[in-house]
Amino acid sequence: MAFRPLPARSPASLLREEKPLRALFTEAQRIDQLQQLLASQLQPAAREHCHVAAWRDGRLLLIVTDGHWATRLRYQQTRLLRQLKAFEAFLGLERIVFKVQPTTGTAKAPVTEGRLSSTAAESLQATAETVSDPRLRAALERLARHGQPKD
Repeated sequence: MAFRPLPARSPASLLREEKPLRALFTEAQRIDQLQQLLASQLQPAAREHCHVAAWRDGRLLLIVTDGHWATRLRYQQTRLLRQLKAFEAFLGLERIVFKVQPTTGTAKAPVTEGRLSSTAAESLQATAETVSDPRLRAALERLARHGQPKD
């Protein structure tokens, strides 16, 4: 008796049909809609630093990337609260809470020197010797010179 796999289904159909996934997907869409409404009321410079985390029981929880932006947004809290209450999605909004959560992925990757392993350099040099085009051959030889010397 051979196993016959079920036909593949698109991720979108899985998100719409499976109950736990559907609830998660619906909540993600709701938060995305709230984020768009919030962004429409924020200054352009603040938009990338402020994100909706949750909205329930009349409280809007916003995650801010650093203390500087949290302070600036707290000064604007009354205006922001008044403007957001005008949207149907924010009916019943009573309070905005700011939490600072620095982003961890903003650190730049360390710059590496363009060094190749000796094996890669030898491979490039061998390839350069088989190429008839002089410009391509010169380029491959230049790349091969970036190889690390053998110990």
